Amino acid sequence: MAAFDPAAEWAKRPWWMNLIFGFCVYMTFIYLPFDLFWKPVAEDQEVWFGFLLEGWAAKATEPLHWAIYGAGAYGFWKMKSWMWPWAAVYSLQVAIGMMVWSLVDDRGSLLVGLLSFAVFMIPTVALYRARATFAKPSIDANAVADPAAES
Repeated sequence: MAAFDPAAEWAKRPWWMNLIFGFCVYMTFIYLPFDLFWKPVAEDQEVWFGFLLEGWAAKATEPLHWAIYGAGAYGFWKMKSWMWPWAAVYSLQVAIGMMVWSLVDDRGSLLVGLLSFAVFMIPTVALYRARATFAKPSIDANAVADPAAES
């Protein structure tokens, strides 16, 4: 088994994609386990497509969020080809959800919705344009044949 090389891991993807990868890892291993197992149901909130769910409705949908972020963490870690276009599609859903939430929630406004939509469209467009990054075949250093050993 090869030693973990943080520099090589960081170099697999652009800096901005490493930030998204880190966010997915945080959500998968820190926040969502806390949210699901320790946060009281009375305090639970989840947003889906811009609509706020609270209590048991929120608690019931947390495993789906956990699965999405877990798949994202794995997909970014291994740079799986199936991440394109699905990472961009999920990011677009978040951008639209931010706009919808700002329009339907008393705390939101059209201006906040437009600003948050614009901010979340930045990673959405970047992820959509990163098709070639996800299409790169990953090379396992242990699987590369040694030409000198074949002679």
